[in-house]
Amino acid sequence: MNAPDTGLAQARDVAHRLAGAGAQVRHVVAGGRNSRIFHVRQGGREFCLKQYPSRRDDPRDRLSTEVGALRLMAENGVAAVPRVVGVDRDRNYALLTWIDGAEVTSVADADIDAAVAFLAAVHALRAARDAAQQPLAAEACLSGREIERQIRERLDRLGGVCGDEPALAAFLQRDFAPKLSRTLANARTATAAGVAGLDFAQDLPRDWRSLVPSDFGFHNSLRMGDGSLAFLDFEYFGWDDPVKLTADILLHPGRPLSAPHRRRFRQAAIRTYGEGQRFEDRLRAYLPLFGLRWVLILLNEFIPERWRRRQLAGAGESWSEAKARQLGLAKSFLASLDQKVED
Repeated sequence: MNAPDTGLAQARDVAHRLAGAGAQVRHVVAGGRNSRIFHVRQGGREFCLKQYPSRRDDPRDRLSTEVGALRLMAENGVAAVPRVVGVDRDRNYALLTWIDGAEVTSVADADIDAAVAFLAAVHALRAARDAAQQPLAAEACLSGREIERQIRERLDRLGGVCGDEPALAAFLQRDFAPKLSRTLANARTATAAGVAGLDFAQDLPRDWRSLVPSDFGFHNSLRMGDGSLAFLDFEYFGWDDPVKLTADILLHPGRPLSAPHRRRFRQAAIRTYGEGQRFEDRLRAYLPLFGLRWVLILLNEFIPERWRRRQLAGAGESWSEAKARQLGLAKSFLASLDQKVED
């Protein structure tokens, strides 16, 4: 199925320059929720042409972040990811190798183990040449105070539209706000008791941080013909506390893990990231806060500029439908959060 031709002429021009004259270009409607994805064929070869959001809409340099991450992984032999073929920085495109795989619709123990092995390989890159030049991961959370700041910033943005959204306002005031107060109090108590020798407001020491493919998970994976996994989308890559990455994988609503798989991944992450760093204590203290952060992320469709970005990427529903759906998901996620954290 092809999307309307908006922007297709420019994508063809970029593809002809990066892949060669005569390249055939098709917009992939099922691409990312922020970037636009095009399938390119040229001379028997296949490529992924990725158009990143305008810097006017998102100040983060998504193109440079992903290209830098993929080149770092290529230089250090990290497999199962696309390779960079070419870049058009003026028009915000990257041409990547095409990975021919299928959506990951079910997760087995072997998939959890494959994801952990990939994360361990990325974790090992922190000592590689050029690793220090990588940016902080998008919305890095190096302290409890930063997690709280991000939650309150998201709340403020949603509060700005609540006047026209009574159902959203009621949910945030009656359900979310009391839960946030209790969870923050618990996190402060845990860190005051000496979690990893830090207090709630103190940034994580540099030697405890890791390189992480933020927004990592099975929603950004493909099943290959031999059953193995390939991993995509490194626009948020960078330095962070691996507690945030682990929490996001455990709680991500896009590809929720079963309780046994949450336990399997959690224990594997502790083995990967926990040596000498009190990783497990920080994860226990901050996991509920990251869950509340996800509740607010689910409500992004209420923010007008976020909705415009979804439309650019090919959203196929009305704004009112999207908001009603996401509010329902946020309510369900909040109701089940305590059980997810315990698992």
